[in-house]
Formats: sequence, structure tokens, C-alpha cells
Amino acid sequence: MVSRMKTTVDISDALLHEAKQAAQAEGTTLKALIEEGLRDVLARRTKASRYALPDASVDGNGRRPEVRDASWEEIRALAYGERR
Repeated sequence: MVSRMKTTVDISDALLHEAKQAAQAEGTTLKALIEEGLRDVLARRTKASRYALPDASVDGNGRRPEVRDASWEEIRALAYGERR
């Protein structure tokens, strides 16, 4: 069973007028239009809050042969050279 609650929402007259016109054009109610809009916004925010780290992995066999046994300090020196 779905419970319902009545509430008052304060929106601009222009937005209300536009929403009523949209609901009428779509053959739906203002209530249904508002509920759909709230669901869409909440779903978008939920998706936006879940960050997924992009896969930046590459194919290959690890480090290049010339640095395979090098320490991180040696690799950093090769990468940055004199820019330290």
C-alpha cells in the first residue's frame, strides 16, 4: 500500500502556468507531472553522487625492460630529469 501526503509547494505563477499547460498537452495531471519531475531529479542526483573511477589500465607486460628492475626513485629521475 502506498501512502500519500498532501503538501503545499510555493512556486512562481509563471512556472505553475507552464506546468499546467504541459500537463494538459500531455493528457496528464499536474500532480503526475510534478511526481515525474521529482523522480527524475532524485534519480539524476543519485547517479551523479556515485563516482566510478574510469578504467585507465593498459595492455602490456608491465614496465619496459630498461626500467623493469629500477627503483621508483630511478624511474622518477628518468621521468622528470632536471625538473625536480
